[in-house]
Amino acid sequence: MTEYPATAATTPYRHRDRMHYDVEAVHAILDAGFLAHVSFTLGGRPQLIPLAFGRDGERLYLHTSSGGQLALAARASGAEGLPVAVSVTHVDSVVLSRSAMHHSMDYRCVIAHGPLTYVADPDEQLHAYRVIIDHLVPGRADDVRQPSPKENAQTAVLRLELDQVAAKIRDHGLAEDPDDLDLPTYAGVVPLTTTRGPIRPDRDQEIPAYLAKWLGAS
Repeated sequence: MTEYPATAATTPYRHRDRMHYDVEAVHAILDAGFLAHVSFTLGGRPQLIPLAFGRDGERLYLHTSSGGQLALAARASGAEGLPVAVSVTHVDSVVLSRSAMHHSMDYRCVIAHGPLTYVADPDEQLHAYRVIIDHLVPGRADDVRQPSPKENAQTAVLRLELDQVAAKIRDHGLAEDPDDLDLPTYAGVVPLTTTRGPIRPDRDQEIPAYLAKWLGAS
């Protein structure tokens, strides 16, 4: 599969030109992100929670407290799963237009819809931990203590299949009205980047090779 199908959930009313269903583009945006926002409805009220995540092929793993509302709702939903929307967003620039109306941002975003299911299998739970940890820092999962039974009981692993998913990208900077081009107002695009700062080690010890490589990546 090279493209995800466009569905009612992944087709907007406006700016359809910004939508991308290319699998590689979606994966790249997800893999470069660190935080997913999960929205769901509970008791008739909309809910939103930020979570760490990791991608394993066409599947997202997320983890949260086993006693939290999201985990409890997903577990109660059984094999049917809890309907959710999950988003991962990167802001690439702030767009300063001559008009108030055209101020904007350049961004890359993935939104996925589907049933979020509770992972009960212990082996899949451990696999999901590795996926999430290695998503944060590649190679890290091999360098940490594995979860204890108590920690497993305190943590819920949740799974979302990437079936209804698309990327939305704005990357064209300024979009000015022709009549505004002669205005004296300052206009321009301010790029934004996420960088890795100097590590603050817990104690004096040699930095592992996998971590040094990640810290040195641009």
